[in-house]
This record gives sequence, C-alpha cells and structure tokens, in this order.
Amino acid sequence: MTDLRIAVGQYAATEDHEANAAIAVGLVAQAAEAGARLVLLPEYALAWAPRLHAGLGDGHAAFADALAGAARAHGVWVVAGTLEPAGGRLLNVAIALGPDGRRRAAYTKVHLFDAFGVRESDVLDAGAPGQPVVIDVDGWQVGLATCYDLRFPETFRLLVDAGAQVLAVGAAWAAGPGKADQLKVLARARALENTSYLLLASQSGEGRTGRSAAVGPLGERLSEAGETPELLVVDLSRQQLNTVRERVPSLQHRRYRVVPSD
Repeated sequence: MTDLRIAVGQYAATEDHEANAAIAVGLVAQAAEAGARLVLLPEYALAWAPRLHAGLGDGHAAFADALAGAARAHGVWVVAGTLEPAGGRLLNVAIALGPDGRRRAAYTKVHLFDAFGVRESDVLDAGAPGQPVVIDVDGWQVGLATCYDLRFPETFRLLVDAGAQVLAVGAAWAAGPGKADQLKVLARARALENTSYLLLASQSGEGRTGRSAAVGPLGERLSEAGETPELLVVDLSRQQLNTVRERVPSLQHRRYRVVPSD
C-alpha cells in the first residue's frame, strides 16, 4: 500500500454560495495539480455567516454539483462541509465525493456547537451518534468528523474502531481568546491518542481561527496554516503509520469501549 498525498484547503466562506463554490473548485484544481489524491475542505464550505440561519443552505445542490464536477474532472476524492435542508431546518453534513464525482458517503455532525454564546441547535439538527463514517481512499481508511467533535475524544475512538487510519476534520473554529491554542492542542491530542494522521481544514476570515493543519500519528505537526487562505499539501507515510502503531500499540491496550448515548 502506497503513501497518500493529501491537500487541506483553508478559505473564508461568505453567504455567497456561487463565490464559495468557485473558490472550492479552484482549490480542488490546485490540489490535483500538486498531485493530491484527497482534498479536504472546511466545515460550512458552502456558506458561512456570523449568525447561522436557514438560508445558508439554499445553494447546497449547486454547490455539491460543482464539487462533484471538480472531483470528476481531476479524478480526486473531495470531502467538504455543506448544509442540507431538513424540514425547515438544516443538517451540517460533510460529503465525500469519489474520483468519479459520485457521492460515496456523508457524515452529519453529531455534536452541535452550543457554547461560547453560539447555538447551532437553534438552526441545525444533530446526526445520530454511534454511526462512524469511514471511506476508502486508495487503500487508506479515512474517518470523517466535524469541528466541535474535536472536543469529544470518543468520536475518534469510534472511527479508529471502524478502521480509520486518517481522521479528516472540517471546521469553522470560532475565534476568541485562547481558541487557536485550544484547536492546536485538540488536533494533536486526537492524532496522538489514536496513533492516526489527522487532517484539519479550518475556515479563515473574520470570526474564525484558521490554523488548518496536518498532524502525524505521534502528534507531530506536519504542516500548519496561518490565518489567511492557504492550501497545504502533505504526503502521508504508510511506513510511518505502521511503525508508530507497532511501537506504541495503545489501541490494543485499551480496557474500555465506547458506548454511544441516546
């Protein structure tokens, strides 16, 4: 099984669905040109506003179609955060598109961000817990999660129990005192404790932290973005992953299992 070149795209989405789609498609093209096989884009890649509202999901079908076309045109996997209408409310969904442009999987955010004065649950419905989503990308098992999920380590235990070797997290991490440091610590901890690669595509722009990253299975920072739009391209090493999991078999030493709550 070969190494995997991935790309993590960071940008500042607005309420303009068409403009956001154009940025996303451009990042996919740029990543493919750099040889990436998997392109991870942020949460709310479809649209973002300082105050969440149901209208942000209006362009979801056209956005998904644009990304599907880009995935198909360049023959790459694309994972991106979108919003899908559900009975007058929205679902926060990470969609996974295959190299043929077909939708292969979708993860609906389980942990809604009702913290720091924000209430996603006023507009969003949560996904069901205990249903990990893992996709096969060129023989690599990639598990999907979203933003606030980073604060819940059991989410990532379920993903590695389902075979994940790479943890792909889209985010629109809110800015604020200490928030950038918290994001860095959580991303590295989730990688380290699960001896897995972790990819973080985080939005930049006003009210958001940026700081997208690729983290190795020992928690080492392989690449990290700042606070402006950026594309990170990183090679994930199969040999490194196997070596770490052999030398630090912590997943085999576990004495507790994760049981989803109602």
